[in-house]
Amino acid sequence: MSRVMLPEPAYRHGSIDKTGVLLINLGTPDAPTAKALRIYLKQFLSEPRIVEFPRWLWWFILNGIILNIRPAKSARKYEQIWTSEGSPLKVHTERQTALVAALLKKQFDLAPVIEYAMIVGNPSIAEKLQQMKEQGCSRILVLSLFPQYAASSAGCALDSVFTELSKMRNIPDIRTVRHYHDDPGYIAALAQNVCDYWEKHGRPDKLVISFHGVPHKTLEMGDPYHCECQKTGRLLAEALGLTEGQYQVCFQSRFGFSQWLSPYTSDILKELGKQKTGRIDIVCPGFVADCLETLEEIAIEGKTTFIEAGGGEFHYIPSLNEHPEWIKTIGDIIQSHLTGWGTRQPAKGDMEQSRKRALELGAEE
Repeated sequence: MSRVMLPEPAYRHGSIDKTGVLLINLGTPDAPTAKALRIYLKQFLSEPRIVEFPRWLWWFILNGIILNIRPAKSARKYEQIWTSEGSPLKVHTERQTALVAALLKKQFDLAPVIEYAMIVGNPSIAEKLQQMKEQGCSRILVLSLFPQYAASSAGCALDSVFTELSKMRNIPDIRTVRHYHDDPGYIAALAQNVCDYWEKHGRPDKLVISFHGVPHKTLEMGDPYHCECQKTGRLLAEALGLTEGQYQVCFQSRFGFSQWLSPYTSDILKELGKQKTGRIDIVCPGFVADCLETLEEIAIEGKTTFIEAGGGEFHYIPSLNEHPEWIKTIGDIIQSHLTGWGTRQPAKGDMEQSRKRALELGAEE
């Protein structure tokens, strides 16, 4: 079966081959409305890596039930966290991208082109890859903004990139960063972020470390996500000097009725509330930018669960967002993966000579 490939951007002989870096996050609806959420959820829940279910059966469940009920409910949740600038996830990802670009511009002779894209929603991976090719990027580093690898997150991001590459006639060189759950810079940034919060607000009786959940069957099928979350939690606790009884690793965002990774964050919050815990702080290391799952599910719903169960103070510690240590860490990760990969400015004379030779051989202007 023949494949129709996308047309290539116009090429000018003698132009500089650039290196690009594409940061990828999950995505967000365009607006906190039922209409926008229906579009977003249909794309999100149609990803085979996100929902591992027989396609024919899932199609009926998704279109017959979920998309008729969930968009309005989800829109009300998004309304609670939406800002004047838009979706928090998109706002923070845009800021991170701009800060990393500014940082790398100072560190490289020929700074890479830095862009971000979303697996679901806008800007899309297809759109950004095309834009990077139009900017002359013949080498692209793909950096997933999911520190812990799961087939449904980082795996889905990489899968989406490879799908778009399969449509290209002239495929760029590709390098990927699939995870960095135990990267020393990442752990240090997490710890500094928590310490900065504690310096202003004091310390809790217990630190709850909550990660996004995935179905338990994915662990049994070889997904490393559970182990990587546990390691991140342990390393963060060690960096903060916490003993085993001073922190708890758990998993949030359960969907459906099957067993997911446990213990569930909601159960932990309820139990700590029943124990009349004076104060808990909760941090979500798997989210490098605040979003619905941190600002609504944890900071609002989680707080209600804890306090109604009898708990005292509840503090949500914001995600890394634009924390300087996190921006530096992204820059360091990018630098380590770009080593020896076209980050030096070629001599102007060499470029002109290359263009002249091409024209002499009959190339078009």
